[in-house]
Order: sequence, then structure tokens, then C-alpha cells
Amino acid sequence: MKNLIRLTDFSIDEINNLFEIVDEISQGKYANKLNGKTIVMFFPNSSIRTRVTFEKGVFLLGGQTILFPTETLDKKENLQDVIGYLNNWADIVIVRHKDINVIEKISRYSSVPVINAMTNINHPCEILSDLYALSKIRDNFKNDKFLFCGVNGNIGYAWKEASELFGFELEQCCGKGYEIEGIVSHYDIEKAVKDKDVICTDSLPASALDAFKKCQITKHLMNMANEGAILNPCPPFFRGEEVSQDIIDSDYFVGYEFKKCLLQVQQAIMLHCLML
Repeated sequence: MKNLIRLTDFSIDEINNLFEIVDEISQGKYANKLNGKTIVMFFPNSSIRTRVTFEKGVFLLGGQTILFPTETLDKKENLQDVIGYLNNWADIVIVRHKDINVIEKISRYSSVPVINAMTNINHPCEILSDLYALSKIRDNFKNDKFLFCGVNGNIGYAWKEASELFGFELEQCCGKGYEIEGIVSHYDIEKAVKDKDVICTDSLPASALDAFKKCQITKHLMNMANEGAILNPCPPFFRGEEVSQDIIDSDYFVGYEFKKCLLQVQQAIMLHCLML
């Protein structure tokens, strides 16, 4: 059994193996591999893509999901006791919670795999899905130059973690005060997009909108990036804020297509964590 709480819980070899499992799932392998297994999930009501793909993924593999709202974990009962009982019946526990310490505490008491479906500082399943999608259109995405446009939050930190694991070049464009420590930050978007191959964005909190007015990704700006460059915004994205309408309507935008594989990637994560 294996947990996925941080991207670095997996080695590059394990991630490459995970991507092979994704390919095999797409070829029809692993049908009913979760037959008789129960996946307990903790998700807030606001989750759409991650929850849908996990639930459908379990269903297609023949398993059963039991869903609780995330706030169930914030009640008075000690997490050790919550998980102590779940160990009797659950085969995987999937948790979306703002505090990664809660997920780490669950993993300490869990005798089954624990999968992090997003926290305030990372989003490993989402990043693995994006990296897999990139691997399908690039000979070697590690040679690409990445630009992240957004605040110092979970998506930015997740891309930083991926860059450190795989060794690809990552820079940031942001408003002042939102820099991610340890990577080059730009405040001039035209300078930032030059020589870049993959531009990633994240939605902006209301408090950051003024600071990011000059960081919006438009089609005009993408024309300054390298030939073959793509825009991969993290959903939910908002036209007129971090991205323009014309860039979403352009061939640079790969968002919908990239997220198609989120279903199979999360199926592969579950299978890998169970060592099936």
C-alpha cells in the first residue's frame, strides 16, 4: 500500500509506471479491479471535477464510493478514532481538506491508502494529470520552459514541486507580494511569456485582482511565447480576470482536452496506491 499526500511521495520511476497504467486503463485493462472495494471520500460541496472523476473512476473499476462532506472531519471526535473505525471497512480514503496536516494525521492512523484530493498548499492529482497530458503531446516535457501566472497558493506550489522533482524550468508572473519563494518572479507579463512553452494560470482571489491587472493572459501575449506554446489554466478559470475571452477561444487553450485524462489518471493513482 502507498499514500499520495505530496507529489514527492512518488519517485519519477513510480510516476512513469503510473503513466503506463493510465495507458493500459485507456486500452480497457483493469476492468472490475476494484470489485468489492469501498472508497471513502471526504469532499466539500464546491468540488466538481476532482469529485466527479474519482466517483466515476471507482464506478468504472467496479468499486463503491461512500461520500462525506469535508467538515465531517472537523467535528469533536479525534481523527485517530474516526480512522480507527474506518480501517475496518474502507479500502482507500480520499480527502480534500484545506489543511494538509489533517490529511497527514489521517495517514498516520490509516491502515489503507490515503489520497490527497487537494489542500491549501498542493494538488498532486491535478498536477499528475497535467503532466500525463503533456507527456502525450511532447517528446519530453522536462525540456519545456514553464510559466505560472498566479498567486503563491496551492497550484503554484504544486507546479514548483513538480519542477523540482522533474527538473524543468519554472518561472512566475505575479503582482508584487504574491511571489513564490525559490523561483524567478516577473512583474512584466510580456517579458515573462517570452521563450516559454507552457503557460499555466490559477484563478485569483478577489483581494488579488488589482495586483494582477497587468498579468492577464491574452492571445496577443501568447503570440510572444515559443512556437507550439500552450495555455493550461487550472479550473475554475474566469474570463476577464486571469485569462481573456480570446485566449480561451484560441488554439492555445488546452484546458478541456487536458482534463479528459483526469479520470484515468485518478484511477491509476488508486490502483498504484493499492499496489494492484
